[in-house]
Amino acid sequence: MIAILVEKFYQDLEVWYPYLRFREASFQTAFVGVGGVKNYTGKNGYPLTADKDIREVKGADLKGLIIPGGWAPDFLRQNDDVLGLVREMEKAKKPIGAICHAGWVIASAGIVKGRKVTSYVAIKDDLVNAGATWVDAEVVVDRNLVTSRTPMDLPAFCREMLKLL
Repeated sequence: MIAILVEKFYQDLEVWYPYLRFREASFQTAFVGVGGVKNYTGKNGYPLTADKDIREVKGADLKGLIIPGGWAPDFLRQNDDVLGLVREMEKAKKPIGAICHAGWVIASAGIVKGRKVTSYVAIKDDLVNAGATWVDAEVVVDRNLVTSRTPMDLPAFCREMLKLL
């Protein structure tokens, strides 16, 4: 299963595009919420219902993890279960995808030091201060970590995630 983390004010395209693209490629996907909340609304108003709660998900059961942007990462990075899952996926060298502001989550999880990444330009300094080398590119792959800047980069992001999966 590929888990797509969701929180309030997620970036609509950065959740739905990978969800549909990976399903099209025959991967089981699940929206994973936090704190027992089932219903979320995207930054642009699109609703979704979480399939699972973060406390029900183990890295050993996942093929990959997607962290979308929007304002959701500011909430996700404050959740110990989310950070623990990111660290578990990193330790197992499983694919982790972070789009836009999701760089906050991987920085807070402590997995970017010495890594090459990209993100929305507004959080460049956060990633650099966490020890990453930041580049302005539509997609950056550093071992199991795939990062992109904005919804316009989603085709390249999904292509590279699918290669790792």
